[in-house]
Amino acid sequence: MKIGVGYYNHQDAFLSGQNAARNAVERGAIERPDFVFAFCAGRLDHKEFFRGLRSVVGEHAPIIGGSAIGIITAEELAYQGYPSGVAVLQSDSLRYQVVTANGLNKDEYATGKKLAGKIVEGLHEKLFLIFYDSIKIPPTETTPPVMNASPPLIKGIESVMKGKAPIVGAGVIGEYQFSPTMQFCGDHVADQSVVGVLLSGKFEPYFRIIHGCTPKDGIYHTITKMEGPVLYELDGKPIVQVIDEIYGNASWQAQIPVKRLSLGINHGEKYGQFREADYVNRLIAGVLPGKDGVVLFEPDLQEGMEVQFMLRDAETIIASARTNAQELLAKIRSDGRKPAFGLYIDCAGRTADMSDTLTEEAAEVQNTFRQDNVPLLGFFSGVEIAPFRGQSRGLDWTGVLLILAEG
Repeated sequence: MKIGVGYYNHQDAFLSGQNAARNAVERGAIERPDFVFAFCAGRLDHKEFFRGLRSVVGEHAPIIGGSAIGIITAEELAYQGYPSGVAVLQSDSLRYQVVTANGLNKDEYATGKKLAGKIVEGLHEKLFLIFYDSIKIPPTETTPPVMNASPPLIKGIESVMKGKAPIVGAGVIGEYQFSPTMQFCGDHVADQSVVGVLLSGKFEPYFRIIHGCTPKDGIYHTITKMEGPVLYELDGKPIVQVIDEIYGNASWQAQIPVKRLSLGINHGEKYGQFREADYVNRLIAGVLPGKDGVVLFEPDLQEGMEVQFMLRDAETIIASARTNAQELLAKIRSDGRKPAFGLYIDCAGRTADMSDTLTEEAAEVQNTFRQDNVPLLGFFSGVEIAPFRGQSRGLDWTGVLLILAEG
């Protein structure tokens, strides 16, 4: 397997696509582009960017990906300007099927079912990678954004696939203002779509879920009022008042998303020793205009569920990224395999700017891959998807590190 990763940052979309692809082809010594992952800043003209990619990789290689807040490679990390990143793969042993479905904003479950229904079943499917439009309805001056929900999308896919391959992927987002996004769907560019690639062949997928959040105080709170993605009350008390008391003021209400606080759901022993791997976190996207509730990134929490407030400690986050990246690469080598390519799907809320940290946690992943001389492409996303306790699910404020290994 030959892989080249390219990066470019320029407001000319065609030039960005052309140069990012050219850099990838040159760095990977690619002679025959077979498959392409591509992501670019939401501000770029995605169709022109796609056209720039095609000018280099030709008309036949499927291109999948879409909008991104920023890009991560082994050498570059940027979310300012117009960053774009491309990985071009050439392999005689990798097998893939690309499928797409639209209408995500109308019915996520039906779209997922339609997507999986297009797969032609084969033997030994090893991974299903998906990228979908995170934004159902952009925000207005008086209303928060409405997100396409990952739980029904995944449920729709699983209703057909029935666990035949792990699902990993992302809900793409192009700007912190929750503007509309675009998806690269193999041979075309679209919105309100999901694109998937089913991979099989002579490789093994390895992945880790990374977050680094820790419970604020260990206290469990019960959700007493919730509608869709909007949380109104915890323990019978208005959620906005609860968070005001945590901060000691209302300054957090101006943050989109809220920077230092998230909600955590513990799937391990309730009062057991804290284990990062037991928690799924939910990002607080912002407060409602009427200040009577907060919007979460996913609508999967329900009344009666118990949650904890989670803190984002810079040292813990950075240590988690470094340790997980190093351990995953070490695991691959201990299994007698060679890491060929890394894909890092990193929540856009984890950037240094959004986390009020001095250093980037993604830099720890970046440094590890650079030192090991393993190609890496990463991007900042809206929602991250990976198997958690045997079931693929949407995650927030999380990094999902996927590595394709040979041997």
